[in-house]
Amino acid sequence: MTTTSDGIARNPAAAFDPIVRGIERALPLDLLTLIVRGAIAAVFFLSGRTKVEGLLTLTDSTYFLFAEEYRVPLLPSALAAHLATYAEHLFPVLIVLGLATRVSALALLGMTLVIQIFVYPSGWPTHLLWAALLLYLIRFGAGAFSLDRLLKLP
Repeated sequence: MTTTSDGIARNPAAAFDPIVRGIERALPLDLLTLIVRGAIAAVFFLSGRTKVEGLLTLTDSTYFLFAEEYRVPLLPSALAAHLATYAEHLFPVLIVLGLATRVSALALLGMTLVIQIFVYPSGWPTHLLWAALLLYLIRFGAGAFSLDRLLKLP
């Protein structure tokens, strides 16, 4: 805060208020939420598509990756391959539709944590970005352009 010669306090940041209001009008929160949904869904869905042939037939290379490179503890590699691949197809579709968005984002956040901790610990910058988008959806939900809103789901 600065004080003018007449003793009135002025906030220099207030000069940016019209710019901020313009940005808020041009990019409403519900539109931003829709963009976030599409962005994070694309990451996981496209990853899932690399693991299959046709609709959902896992490739030999997928089984190999889960057995030799990913090696998730506590689960047999074939089971982990199926669960991860199906999750990468199901949850992004639900997120794009805005249906069970918070639950779907939570599931993908769990997957992200498993990938970070057990598979690619050095991938934290990418995983942090994914986590930020997923946490946004968990916190704020799917927004106005969603089946969650239409069905009055939380």
